[in-house]
Amino acid sequence: MFNRNEFFQKSQDVLTKLYHGRSMDDVKARYNAAFDEFTSIFGEADDLSVFSVAGRSEICGNHTDHNHGKVLAASIDLDIIAIVKKTDDNTIRVKSAGFPEDTVDITKLAPVFADTGRSSSLIRGVCDGFVKNDLQIGGFVAYTTSDILGGSGLSSSAAFEDMVGTILNHLYNGGKVDYIEISKISQYAENVHFGKPCGLMDQVACAAGGFVTIDFEDPKAPTARRIDFDLSAKGYSLCIVNTGGSHANLTDDYAAVPAEMKAVAEFFGKPVLRGISEKTIVENTAALRKKLGDRAVLRALHFIRENGRVERMLDALEKEDMTTFLAIIKESGNSSATLLQNYFTTKAPAEQGITLACAIAAEILGEKGAWRVHGGGFAGTMQAFVPTELMKNFRDTMETVFGTGSVTELSVRPLGAAAVYHA
Repeated sequence: MFNRNEFFQKSQDVLTKLYHGRSMDDVKARYNAAFDEFTSIFGEADDLSVFSVAGRSEICGNHTDHNHGKVLAASIDLDIIAIVKKTDDNTIRVKSAGFPEDTVDITKLAPVFADTGRSSSLIRGVCDGFVKNDLQIGGFVAYTTSDILGGSGLSSSAAFEDMVGTILNHLYNGGKVDYIEISKISQYAENVHFGKPCGLMDQVACAAGGFVTIDFEDPKAPTARRIDFDLSAKGYSLCIVNTGGSHANLTDDYAAVPAEMKAVAEFFGKPVLRGISEKTIVENTAALRKKLGDRAVLRALHFIRENGRVERMLDALEKEDMTTFLAIIKESGNSSATLLQNYFTTKAPAEQGITLACAIAAEILGEKGAWRVHGGGFAGTMQAFVPTELMKNFRDTMETVFGTGSVTELSVRPLGAAAVYHA
């Protein structure tokens, strides 16, 4: 029978890194509950492996990846954990808390139309991607549980994909597959099998750990660079505020952003905006306005300036310059609000929760903190960097407006996709 005491003893250092600042009693209770659920579903086991994959938060680079831009993101201490047993029957069974069990025959890896949009398609897609990259796959059973908030822009789907890849990596490939390769395979699974044309930022940010800057100039071979920066040691928390807005019926809003940016690029005979200067756009603004309208031009300017902000923010983090870091966060937010224009949808102008949350944050935090839209925008969540001494006031005020539990306080964790314990 699997020895839990031995697991916690051997994994203490890893768990401390993953959940810095959290009650270790709470962490152990969560893992013990997961062990209990695994046993109730799959029975007792002698050898188990345990994995964790982080959620992510975009820090800078709002709507830049789809035009081959640069992004700064971070792995956070909300995660998916998986209790796993290796099998030899060419079947993967995954029971995720709150969802029906998925069963995938890994001898049949062609996309299944009926599974489009289901988690089973992601499992099959990751296996397909491993095989296409000359990597090994095999069977396993797993119970997973997640505290990544669905619909919050923290990337629960990317973390799930990365989790499947991480399990296959350690069970069947000796842990040799790096996080970039796992991320690219995860993106393939989401694009080809799940049916969602996502970029690669979410997968890389969930898998990398810490702060990571990602350059998509060549989207087939993006470059990533991790930065060691301890936000908590500077006396700040990363907070996400759920403003209660719905993401329903926003597909057109999201699609219009890359479409308008690429329309500007096509004006210059280019497929994407990367490589086009602000000077070139300004010199041609009269013709662009006539052909594409003002918003497309504004969004193109946002892309160019936001790309530059990612470089400046990287420099600030490396110098541990918190003042400059916070200033750039606010610049990014202002650009998203006025140029990119993704703080609310024009379909429902009365619903402006992100704008309202940012206005309240500005009054509470002033020069001591920073705030901006979080994720794709148009509805949902905002992001704030809150100093410890203002945290209670920030939480109390925001929850008075948006409801109890609307504020989630996060830490940036140094490990993204991690083997907590490998049998």
